[in-house]
This record gives sequence, structure tokens and C-alpha cells, in this order.
Amino acid sequence: MAKTRSFATPLPVDGVLPQLLDALEESPNAVLVAEPGAGKTTRVPLALLDAPWRGDGKILVLEPRRLAARAAARRMASELGESVGETVGYRVRMETKVSARTRIEVITEGVFTRLILDDPELSGVAAVLFDEFHERSLDGYLGLALALDVQGALREHLRLLPMSATLDAAAVAGLLGDAPVIESKGRSFPVETRYLGRKAEERIEPQVARAVRQALGEETGSILVFLPGQGEIRRTAEMLGDKLPAGCLLAPLYGALDAKAQDLAIRPAPAGTRKIVLASAIAQTSLTIEGVRVVIDSGLSRVPRYEPQTGLTRLETVRVSRASADQRRGRAGRTEPGVCYRLWDEAQTVSLAASEAPEILEADLSGLALDLAAWGTMDPGQLKFLDPPPAAAWSEATQLLKALHALDDNGHLTDQGKALARLPLQPRLAHMLDRAASRGEGLTAAMIAALLSEPGLGGPDPDLRVRLRRLRDDKSPRARDTRLLAERWHKLAGGSDKRIEPEDAGVLLANAYPDRVAQARGQRGRFRLANGRGAELPEEHPLAGEPFLTIADIQGKAASGRIMLCAPITKAEIEELFTEDIVEEDEVRIEKEGALRARRVRRYGAVELETRQISTPDPEAVTRALLGEVLRRGVSRLPWTKDQLRLRARIGYLRANGESDLPDLSDDALANTLDDWLGPFLAGKTSVSAIDAACLGDALAALLPFDAASRLDRLAPSHFTAPTGSKVPIDYGGETGPAISIRVQELFGLDRHPSVCNGRIPLTLELLSPAQRPIQITRDLPGFWAGSWADVKAEMKGRYPKHPWPDDPTSAEATRRAKPRGT
Repeated sequence: MAKTRSFATPLPVDGVLPQLLDALEESPNAVLVAEPGAGKTTRVPLALLDAPWRGDGKILVLEPRRLAARAAARRMASELGESVGETVGYRVRMETKVSARTRIEVITEGVFTRLILDDPELSGVAAVLFDEFHERSLDGYLGLALALDVQGALREHLRLLPMSATLDAAAVAGLLGDAPVIESKGRSFPVETRYLGRKAEERIEPQVARAVRQALGEETGSILVFLPGQGEIRRTAEMLGDKLPAGCLLAPLYGALDAKAQDLAIRPAPAGTRKIVLASAIAQTSLTIEGVRVVIDSGLSRVPRYEPQTGLTRLETVRVSRASADQRRGRAGRTEPGVCYRLWDEAQTVSLAASEAPEILEADLSGLALDLAAWGTMDPGQLKFLDPPPAAAWSEATQLLKALHALDDNGHLTDQGKALARLPLQPRLAHMLDRAASRGEGLTAAMIAALLSEPGLGGPDPDLRVRLRRLRDDKSPRARDTRLLAERWHKLAGGSDKRIEPEDAGVLLANAYPDRVAQARGQRGRFRLANGRGAELPEEHPLAGEPFLTIADIQGKAASGRIMLCAPITKAEIEELFTEDIVEEDEVRIEKEGALRARRVRRYGAVELETRQISTPDPEAVTRALLGEVLRRGVSRLPWTKDQLRLRARIGYLRANGESDLPDLSDDALANTLDDWLGPFLAGKTSVSAIDAACLGDALAALLPFDAASRLDRLAPSHFTAPTGSKVPIDYGGETGPAISIRVQELFGLDRHPSVCNGRIPLTLELLSPAQRPIQITRDLPGFWAGSWADVKAEMKGRYPKHPWPDDPTSAEATRRAKPRGT
């Protein structure tokens, strides 16, 4: 078994390191499952430094978050007695600390995607470690899929090691070619769980604040509080404020904080003090916050949800999964026995989802599609994904890329697509920056992209111009780093301009979100987007009175969401930007009294740029309006004649009995194909009342195949001819099948039961008295004559003595009349 270097501080994962090294010596892939607290994140990369197969190659450690990447690099450098940037460094967006000596690079998953797209051979890389793979992030999935592709085609000795605390190890091992699975027990201390319940009618922040004060009184040590997001963290901090005991420090921890504030939150509390860390899910994995022995879990998390129908990704507050709740609870037992307060009832735990859904199943896949196109494939099935992208979301993503001119009609990357793929941005933002750079507006567009990519910068104002000005003038380290990042993107896009023009924000933003150009409608602050969705600003906001906006962010799942970020745009700018997409069409609506009202509209999507009333609308628009009104009222309310209804019923019956090539004339089928069968017969008609029986008859006739009439007469005749010569209509719509109602005397002399469909289907006979009242229903006339006729005859003969009631009706003459007088 392989020997490993010794470390000053033993960790649980040390016990499986020789086994892991042996596995990676024999196979390029392995899976490591190590419980929280085992030390996998920092100890495994250091152990692999001495592996013979590494040579002088680098070890890349992928982390889902920047905070975790920086913390892991610092911890490993400390283990080696070095500074970050020597043997161990990190590379995250807006910050890099590496040198020529660096052999372990801790990088975020997004950085790895850019690295492997730029260098598919992964030159100089010996191993890639995918930490916290159980989070099943989209970037993590893509990174592993691309790395496996590189391993299979170019670098068979490249080592790949997914690592996780909670992982479906068998599925991941199978994806890696039945790779060996190594398991390590973590070092965790007992954690007592206390359920505080939750009041549904009360906001979560005061309940969390009470739980914090309770924990401070009942327990010792620092406290880690899990809240859904930045807003809840800020409001909880305000509620706690000056109500905390002496020696207690509040420390927020979420993704939008600058690195200095994040690092402050994860450091041990100063001697003699207790720290209350108010954190989002960023603290759920990877990090160990020293001194924490109490966890307070709100039970809530904020997750992105992509809506393909609107092209928007909204944040939704949801209950955590059981796996997340267990991970949060485990934070209290990292260094000593702890306590976890849960703000729900114990019985509710079993109703929590087992784990979060993989991001690939719920995210906007346009970035993934662009990356795969840059990789050389538009078929995700050619790569190994633990969960394949959903077909509908994949189709939506490729359609967006075509709309951005990044893909041609065959799905191949265009020159425009290659330009977008070079930018480390989502396709929409990359498209905005590329277009702006070509017009000398690139720096402003890059600043907009940075603001949208780095939440929390520029303040909370919904006006993007205000945020741009604040970011431009902000002297904080995070703002400075963001401006530097924007400048790098600007140079990548080939821009050379030097000015930031906030007033251009609306038209620049429209290049990224053409479907979110919006128009004022009705009440102040209400807008309708080009994609048809509604959105609102507070009435008092200065932008609430603008005629047009471009909206970057909307929150809320209702038909009218809350606008979080936008900028004004003019009608002239919309006209110039979307010239090829603006259409002019006539709109016709039918008033209650049946009159037509028409207007001519120039529109961009659902945004109306110009309207005017007209008296002679396009005939096709009139037809569309009439069809819409017919659909609204229902096909059944059209003026069908009895013969037409019988015809439809006859055809429906034959379809149900083997004649499937006949058209479906049911109400539902006709409603679904209204344009096809009725539309051509509405030329010249200007009201629904003009759709008469003749029009419907012509439309039905056009639907029927040439031999339909002869088949109908042969298989499903419209009438039954009685022995008296009477033609009785057959009802094909009854529950008992084809049926007629006929006076019994008209069937005298008939010794065979009448039928349709070449004798296969007997008619249901409703036999009537001379007064047209039912006396018997039968599907076996000879049996009726031979059986119950005698009883019917005895009863009817006394009631209707003037009519014939023969003993043997099969030999009697059929008649429509009473007996002659005197008989």
C-alpha cells in the first residue's frame, strides 16, 4: 500500500489516503465519499503531491464557490507552512493568487470550464478533483463531462476524482467506467436537535431573532444561522442589533459580500467573544467556521428556477431538503458536541424532499449549449452527464442561441457564436457586450454585465443607470475588482472605448434581453413585456412613468412580477434596434352586439409602437377574429341542422367501429382544427351570424373523402325504411348505439332484426304505442315477437282497441293506420 506524507494535525480522511493513492495508481479515476469533517478538501490534494504519476503536473481542485476556494487554498498553504500563491494557490473570478511554483490550484467550477475550453488537452494538469460534487451544479456536471471527453480522446492518464460528503457513489462510479469507490468516516461529534416550530403567519426574521436570543441564553459557543438570502440576513441583523449581550459579534455571510467581509465571518471569534454568523447556503458545505457549536436552521433556501416560457430565471424560496438539513445540522458538531435548533416541527422532517434536484434539470441551458457548441458538439448525448439535459430546455436554449445568431440553422457555431464563446459570460450578456464593443459602447456594456453577474453592487435601486453611476464612483475593494473585471471583459470583446455612459443602459440591455423590452400599460408603474408577461414598479419610483423600459430582472411567479432592475429605452431606439422584428398587422375584435372593430398595429412582440383605427381591415384578420369568436362560444353553438348533426354522429360511429380513415367530426376535433376546415369558407363574412347552415354544410362536405357518401349509406344509413315505407331517422349518438323510435304496428311482418354496418350492429328499437309512447326497447325483434309480445298485446289491446294487435305479428301486414270501421 502506498505511503503518504505525514501531517501535523491528523484528520479522519488520512486513514484512506493510502487506499486512494493505490486506486489512482492503478486506475485514472476514483470516487471519494468522505463524511463532513473528514478533511477531504484540504488533505487529499496535499497527499496527491507525492504520487509518482503526477510528475510535475498540477492538481486542480474545483469548488462550487469562491469563498470555499479561497478558504481551502489558505488552509492547505498553512499546512505546508507557506503563503498562498506558492505551492498552493487559487484562481476565482476577480482574484488570482498563483505563481510559477504553484502545483495545487483551487479554482471555481466556472473557471475550470473556461480553462478546458481554451485548452482541451489540459496541458500541464495531472489531476482534476471535483469537490462537493453532491451539489450537482451545472458547471460541475459540465466540467466532469468535458474532462471525461478529454481523458477518453487525448489524455488517458489524466486523473479524475469526484469527492463528496453525500453522493450517489455507484452512479458516479459507473459514469467514470466503474471507478473504485473509497469511503471515509468523518470526525463528527454528537449534535442534539431541538425543534422550535414555526408560525406560518409570521415572517421568518423575528422567529430567527428569538431563536438566536434563546440559544445565547441556553448554550455556549458561536452560532451559525442559516437564512434564505441577503434580505433576510439584513433584516435579522437589524432585529438583533443592540439587543445582543456584551461580547457578541454579528457577522453576515453571503455571496454578494466582498472577500474581506466573507473572510471575517469564517475566522474564529476573538478571545472572550461569541460570534453569530448569519449565513445563506454558502456556509452549508466546504467551510468549517471555527468556534461554532450551535446551528439555527430556518429550514428555507433560495434557489433559481428557470421559466422557459418567459426566458426568466427567478429566485424562489423553498423548504430545504433532508440532505441539506442534515448538512446544516452537522456544522454544529465539527469540533465539539453541539446543538441544532430547527424552526419547524419534528414531524415535518419526513415530508422534506430527500435532496435538491440537479441544476441541469431546472436551469437555463443556453450557456451549456454555447459551451458544447464551442467544444464541437450540439448533441449532449455524446458526453457523459450524470443527468442528461431535459429535451425541452435544451431546445429552448438552442433556439435562443439561434436568435442571438450564435448558431446557424444546422446548429453549428457561427462567427458570432465564436465571439460569444470567448467571453466568460452567459450568452445574452456576451451578445450585449459583443454588439456594444463593435459600436464603441463596450465599457458601459461590460459594466452592466458585471453588475448583473455580481449581485449587490451599486445598491438596491431598480434603475440600472443609478447602479452604474454608484459602481463607477464606489471606492470599495469589491467595486474596484468588479471594474477591473469589466475592463478585462471589455478587452476580450475587442473594445477600446474609455467612457461609461449610464444613459445608454436601456438600449444596451435590450441586446441582452430583447424579449424584456416593456411598454407602459394602464396604471402608473405597470408594464407589459415583449414576451407578453406583466411587470410592475412602485408607483412612486421615477421610472414608473416611463413609456418604455428594458428589464433585466423580475422577481415573483405571478402574471405580474416585481421589477428589480431596468433602464429606460425610447421608441426610436426600439425601432432602430429591432427593425427586422417589427411587424404591422390588423387586429379585429367582435363586440358583444356582433359588430367588428378593427385597428392597424405596428408591434415588437407584445409591445405596441403605433396603432390606428381602420374601416377596411385585412380579410385574414377578420377571419381570425371570427374563428376566435367561434372558438370562444364553442363549436356546439354553431347553427348545425339536424341532418348535419346526424351526419357527424354517423361518421363518429363508423370511426369508433373500424372506419378510422374517416375524419373526426367531434366538437373537440373541430375546435382544434377550426382554421383548417371552417376558415376557408369565411371569405367575405363579417359577423358570426353570417356563418349559416349552408356554410357549415360546404365546410363539412370538403372534409369528407370522395367515397364517404356511398360508404355512409351502405354502412350507416341516415334512415331506416320500415315495412310500411316510412323512413325513420336513425340516432347514432345514443349510449346504446344506433337507435330508432317507431310504432310497433309499422314492423308487423318483419321476422329479422334491423341492423347497420353490413348486419354487424343491431339497431336499438324503441317500440311505440299508437299514441307514440314507449312500450318496449329491444335489440332482438324476433325474440320480442315470440316472447313478451303476448303480454304487450294483452295490455295494449284494451287501451287501443281501434288498432290491430295480431297474435302472430310476423304474418300480419304492417300499417300506419287504425283498423277500418266495423272490424
